[in-house]
Amino acid sequence: MRAPRPVINPTLEPAQVRRRAEEAASPLPPLLVKAERVATVVAQGEHGRRRAGPGETFWQHRAYSFGDPVSMIDWRQSARVADRLYVRENEWEAAAAVYLWRDPSRSLDYASTKDSPSKRRRADVLAVALTILLSQAGERIGLLGEERRPFHGRSAPARVLEALHVTTFDDERSAPPLAHTQPGARIVMLSDFFTAPEAVERSVAVLAGAGAKGALVQICDPAEEEFPFEGRVEFKDPESRDRLTFGETSSLGADYRAKFHAHRNALSALARNAGWTFITHRTDRPAQTALLALFTALGDAKAWRS
Repeated sequence: MRAPRPVINPTLEPAQVRRRAEEAASPLPPLLVKAERVATVVAQGEHGRRRAGPGETFWQHRAYSFGDPVSMIDWRQSARVADRLYVRENEWEAAAAVYLWRDPSRSLDYASTKDSPSKRRRADVLAVALTILLSQAGERIGLLGEERRPFHGRSAPARVLEALHVTTFDDERSAPPLAHTQPGARIVMLSDFFTAPEAVERSVAVLAGAGAKGALVQICDPAEEEFPFEGRVEFKDPESRDRLTFGETSSLGADYRAKFHAHRNALSALARNAGWTFITHRTDRPAQTALLALFTALGDAKAWRS
């Protein structure tokens, strides 16, 4: 499926994308992803919650129980309460990463007006804003299909931004990759998904089959939903550079909108069948609306339960 593309917007420079991402992330609490972060026991293939286990990060104190090693007793904490001993529990450190995929093709480099952001710009802002909040919540963030290790900590947003190559394109990768992740991983895909639903479904099926949960975020320009064009209009495909000119464009509106929504419904159905979340976002809406919807999905225990 190809949408009309009469106007092409230039892509933001990396520094501008980072600034816009920070603006989008700043109003939202950094721990919208639940404090009980996802933990994966690789050996057992479990998808669990934050819990006590072998690690170096302190989690909580609890009352001493018969059989607990004496080395676990926190004598300083125990001295504060008469007649009771407390032990320290560390947090399980095998947390699964969140993997991002942002469509690298020129399909996203479109805006219907000069004053609106391109879909590529909005996708980059959302990807980096998401990384900012995830890194603040202690999550690790990787790029789907990349060999490099997931990023974490304060440097993660800058490293993700650099790895996205926001000023370059790859039209051969307009469909999500057939990638593999560890069980319990979470996946976020950002695209207009103007490709065959079967190509998206193949990628989702591989990931879901390995135990990964995910969210598809379809980013569209309002003109791609509404098809407001009238009269003689020339449309250009940014990937193939093909051009089509129609003399009375308004007569195509009903058929176009029917096919657009049929395509969207197919994407929604394949996500639902895999147990994933499908989110739609228009570039004329604030970036925070998509970011909040995405974090609600990521933090929803029911949505991510195996």
